[in-house]
Amino acid sequence: MIKLPDADPRERLIEIAIAPEDAGARLDRALQRHLPDLSRTRLKQLILEGRVRSDDAVLRDPAQRAVAETRIVLSLPPPDDAVPAAEDMPLDIRFEDADLVVVDKPAGLVVHPAPGNSGGTLVNALLAHCGDSLAGIGGVKRPGIVHRLDKDTSGLLVVAKTEAAHQALSRDFAARAIERAYTAIVWGVPLPPSGEIAGNIGRSPVNRKKMAVVRETRGKPAITRYRVIRPFGPHASLLECRLLTGRTHQIRVHLAHIGHPLIGDPVYGTRAGRGAARLGTAGAAIAAFPRQALHARLLGFTHPATGDALRFESDLPRDIVMLVSNLELL
Repeated sequence: MIKLPDADPRERLIEIAIAPEDAGARLDRALQRHLPDLSRTRLKQLILEGRVRSDDAVLRDPAQRAVAETRIVLSLPPPDDAVPAAEDMPLDIRFEDADLVVVDKPAGLVVHPAPGNSGGTLVNALLAHCGDSLAGIGGVKRPGIVHRLDKDTSGLLVVAKTEAAHQALSRDFAARAIERAYTAIVWGVPLPPSGEIAGNIGRSPVNRKKMAVVRETRGKPAITRYRVIRPFGPHASLLECRLLTGRTHQIRVHLAHIGHPLIGDPVYGTRAGRGAARLGTAGAAIAAFPRQALHARLLGFTHPATGDALRFESDLPRDIVMLVSNLELL
């Protein structure tokens, strides 16, 4: 691959020679072999925008077959500004370099803008924090969200700053090559004290605003491993949960499915706290815990650029420490 001098300050020209082994392949696939830092979706977009030429002819069909020894010139524009506004907000950054950033997210912070949460999110904060160090994901100057935590789940998550890092981390998550451990506090004590919960997760057929364990012909496969770390009498227990898959509300849904919902879960665990509310002052405080008692405690992965093994741990936040103190009084 030969990089030509920039023809315009707003674009970068890249010249590629189609190799014999690429002959007959789709144009977007052939280009990706030479440009692994760009996703095939991004290359398809560039082709459709008329940014790929051969002998002064514009190539506009991503599916056309590549011809060996053809010289291709691709015009790569700078990333567009992100649509969400950058907002200067405090962040607990645990690690950062040119490729990625690891954040310890507090409970109450939404990860990505959405209807009803257009601002004040982690993405807004990262846009301000990272600034020009964001190389662009899919042609847009934005952080690459690889995985998410619910608004009221605290703890660690990794965010890509480049398209190459985003692709590599996404592949590792899909391949279950990311180590993730959560601390969860649930009603009751699961039996056996350690085990694996497997069940497809999809939209609840009863309440479309909730997720549920559904038939195998519906939803997506999901596996959660749990281990009781500490019981609090028969009333509650502290668990470690490890994800083998990453489905929406997975830990919350799986633990509720086996009859041990998270303390404080407003969606999947509201009925479980009624008995505890009658156990005196401590029981009332536990039943009134204002969020699901779930914390992403550990995150380990291979750095997509350096190959280094990275591992991060996060202490329990103050509200969960106080919850444990109240449980000890039961």
